[in-house]
Amino acid sequence: MRRYVLVSYDIGDPKRWRRVYKIMRGYGTHVQYSVFLCQLTEQDEVELRQLLLDVIHHTQDQVLFARLGSVQANAVKRNMAWIGRDLIPLDLKGLVF
Repeated sequence: MRRYVLVSYDIGDPKRWRRVYKIMRGYGTHVQYSVFLCQLTEQDEVELRQLLLDVIHHTQDQVLFARLGSVQANAVKRNMAWIGRDLIPLDLKGLVF
C-alpha cells in the first residue's frame, strides 16, 4: 500500500543539499523549497531513509518524514491545509491532487 509522506530537509552544506535534492527527485514531487510530497510503499521509505542516511551529516543536518495517510484515501486533501496559492508541484509532474 502506498501512502503520502511529506519529506522536509534542512541541510547545512550546499554540496550535501544538492545530493539530497537529487535523491528526493527520484522519490517525490518538489512542492516547496526543501519539501517533497512522496507516494511511498513501506519498502520505498526504508530505501529512501538509507540513501539519505548515507549522505547527510548526522549532527548538522535534519530530514523530517511526516506520514499523511493512504494514497487511496486521498489523504493530501484530507490531512493537509494550506493558505495562499494552491498546492502545485514545483516540477509540474508526478502527483495528482
